[in-house]
Amino acid sequence: MTAIDDLVARLSLHPSDTAAAEELARAALENENEERALPLVIAAAGYHRDNPRLWQWVGLLHRSLGEHDLALPAFDRAAAIAPGDIRIAQGRAQVALEAGLDAVALFETAIALEPNNGEMLLSRAAARVAIGDSERVVAEIEALIAQHPGWYAGHDRLIQIRWMMGDRERAIELVDRTATANPADLNLWRILILALIAAGRHEAALDAIRRGRATLGEQLIFTANEATALSEMGAIAKADRSFEMLTGANDLSIAIRHVRHLLRTGRVDGALPIIERWLSPHGDRRGMWPYAAAAWRLSGDPRSTWLEDDPAFVRVIDLADRIPDIDRLSTVLRGLHRARGQHLDQSVRGGTQTDGPLFSRIEPEIRALRALILDAVADHVACLPDADPRHPLLAHGRPARPRFAGSWSVRLAGEGHHANHVHPAGWISSAFYLTVPGDPGAGGNEGWLTLGAPQAELGLAIEPYRRIEPRPGRLVLFPSTMWHGTLPFPTGERLTVAFDIALPSR
Repeated sequence: MTAIDDLVARLSLHPSDTAAAEELARAALENENEERALPLVIAAAGYHRDNPRLWQWVGLLHRSLGEHDLALPAFDRAAAIAPGDIRIAQGRAQVALEAGLDAVALFETAIALEPNNGEMLLSRAAARVAIGDSERVVAEIEALIAQHPGWYAGHDRLIQIRWMMGDRERAIELVDRTATANPADLNLWRILILALIAAGRHEAALDAIRRGRATLGEQLIFTANEATALSEMGAIAKADRSFEMLTGANDLSIAIRHVRHLLRTGRVDGALPIIERWLSPHGDRRGMWPYAAAAWRLSGDPRSTWLEDDPAFVRVIDLADRIPDIDRLSTVLRGLHRARGQHLDQSVRGGTQTDGPLFSRIEPEIRALRALILDAVADHVACLPDADPRHPLLAHGRPARPRFAGSWSVRLAGEGHHANHVHPAGWISSAFYLTVPGDPGAGGNEGWLTLGAPQAELGLAIEPYRRIEPRPGRLVLFPSTMWHGTLPFPTGERLTVAFDIALPSR
C-alpha cells in the first residue's frame, strides 16, 4: 500500500481528519494524484469550514489540474478566513493572473504583507503587462534595480519586457551599466553576455567577456560564451581553441554548444562521441536528441529512422467541425497579443507570442478548446508505438491524463515565421491553426510547418521529413525533440495556439 493509499483509507474512515487531508493534498501534488485526493480534501474542508489551510489545498489541487475557475473561489474562501497569510494571498493572486483576470490589486495586497518578496514583485509586473501597463512596469523594475543592483531576476525580466515591447536598443542597456558599475558580480556579467548572444550581438558579447575577465579573470561562463560567440561568427580556429579549454567541463549546455560548432564546420565524426555520451530519454539530457537526429542523418546512421521517421510520431487532426465559432475564438486570442515584438530568446520572427499559460485562462472559448485538445492528445498518445526505453518519445509511460507543460498563442504577420527550433523539456509539441495566410489548397507552401530540418544557423543540408499545410482548425502533434519551424509568407495573418505536453512522471 502506498502512502497515498494509506491516507485515502484514513480519510475514508475519518473524513474530518485535518492532518490526513493536508498530508494527502501534499502527496497528491507531488505524485500527480490530484483527482483522487480532491474529493476527500474538499470534504474535509466542508467539515472545517473556517480552516484556511484546507481551502488553500483545495485551491492548489484545482490549480494543478488546470481548473482555475474552481481554484479561484477556494482561494477567495481561504483569504477571507486568513487575510494576513502571505502564502494564501500570493497563491490567490497567482491563480487570478493565470486565469486571465486583472490581478494587480491582489498582488498589491500580497506585497503589503511581504514588501521585499522579489518573486511577487515580478508577478505584479506580469499582471501589469497583462493589462497593458508595461511602461509602469519598466519604471518600477528600474527603480528597484537602482536600489538593489544584484536583483538578477529583475534584470532578466526587464530585458525581456523591453525587447517584447519593441525597445530593443535599450533592452540590454541597464544590465550593461550595472555590470560595469559592479564588475566583481559574475551573475551580472552572465545575464549581460547571454542576452547579447540571444540578440545575435556577438561582437558586443565578446567585448563584455573581455571586460568581465579584467576583474574576475578566467571563468567558465566567459570561456563557454566566448566559444559560442566565435563559432556563431565563423571564427573557427579561435572557437576551436576556446572549446579545447572546455574539454573537462561536465556540462550539457557546453556539450551542445561544442556539437553545434562541430556540425556547423562539417566535423560530424568529432560530434558523434560527444552526442553518444550525453544521450538520455530522461531529464535534462533530452536536449542532445535534436543534434543526434542531425548527426545521424548526415552520417547515414540508421538510428535516424528509428528516432524520427515513424509516421505514428506525427499526427494531423482536423478539428474545425468541432469548434462552434472559430472566428470568435480568434478574436479572443487576438486580444491577448499586447506585445509589439517577439520574445528575445524564442523562435518567433515577425510576430508576437502571449505571456503566461494560455490554457489556465477561464474564457469559455479557451476552456472549450483546451478540452477538445486534451481529448485529441489522449487519442494520439494511445496510438503511439510500443514502449522503447531508449527512445525520447517512447521511453515514458502513457499518462491517463496528459498535462500541459506550457501553452501560448502566436500571431505572425507578413514575412513572419518560426525559426527552426525544439522544445526538449516537453514530450509532445503542437501547432493548432486558427487563421492562415493565403488560400488553403491554392498551391505554394508559404506559412507551412516543417518537421525535421535543423536550425538554419547550423548550415546543414538536411531537408525536412515533412511539410504540413496549415488550415483553420487543424492540429498537428509531433515529438518535442524534433526540429520544427515554419516557412515565411508574404502577407496576411497566421494565428495559432501551441502547447507542450509534459513528460509523464515515471
